[in-house]
Amino acid sequence: MSATVHPSAFVEDGAQLADGVIVGPFCTVGANVSLATGVELKSHVVVTGKTSIGEGTVVFPFAVIGEIPQDLKFDGEETRLEIGARNRIREGVTMNTGTSGGGGLTKVGDDCLFMTGAHVGHDAIVGNGVIMANQAALAGHCIIEDKVIIGGLAGIHQFVRIGRGAIIGAVTMVTNDVIPYGLVQAPRGELDGLNYVGLKRAGVSRADITALRAAYQMLRQGDGAFQDRARRLAEETDSEYVREVVDFILGDSGRSFLAPR
Repeated sequence: MSATVHPSAFVEDGAQLADGVIVGPFCTVGANVSLATGVELKSHVVVTGKTSIGEGTVVFPFAVIGEIPQDLKFDGEETRLEIGARNRIREGVTMNTGTSGGGGLTKVGDDCLFMTGAHVGHDAIVGNGVIMANQAALAGHCIIEDKVIIGGLAGIHQFVRIGRGAIIGAVTMVTNDVIPYGLVQAPRGELDGLNYVGLKRAGVSRADITALRAAYQMLRQGDGAFQDRARRLAEETDSEYVREVVDFILGDSGRSFLAPR
């Protein structure tokens, strides 16, 4: 089945539309855009720049996908936005291409939900199964690992990393890295526990949840500096989940960490 383009839509020459693509009323699709099989642009959607959207992704009205970065250093260089498969990109969402100084690529994984008004900034890397609630904003150069949930009106500072399975409460400003499975809340984000609901939903064993709870308590109350506690955990743990947290803490970071309180 060939692509279906509404008569009121404008698709520039050079755009690549796979079979089964639906371009709805009053949409604009740029010359360097590639839409995979089954992509649907509902109506009044703008997709521009060097942007690819993966199979089965649906984009809702008034979203603007692939516009230039909100970065005054951007000087028109060719950069990209790659969006994976089966995403739901709701009304008014904005996603920008990368910058040459940040690697030139903004990337979104598969099976994510971006609710109304969410923003993905330049050079951000977003994993699979991520949920960004209404009006949440992700600044440039952030890394969001798989299965992260970001609450409504939350703001993520540039260069922050958020580890797999973490949850960020609504109306929270996050300025430091968040460990995998962490729970962050309050207006100025504080690490306030673990995402136990998410762990249980993911089928994580009771033994691993217990190990994570013990690791969190050691990180919160143990002797020495935060990084030293993490190194001790690395020597002592047998849990792959605790190891993931430790590797995240000891990895390269552009920001410091939200330490357990």
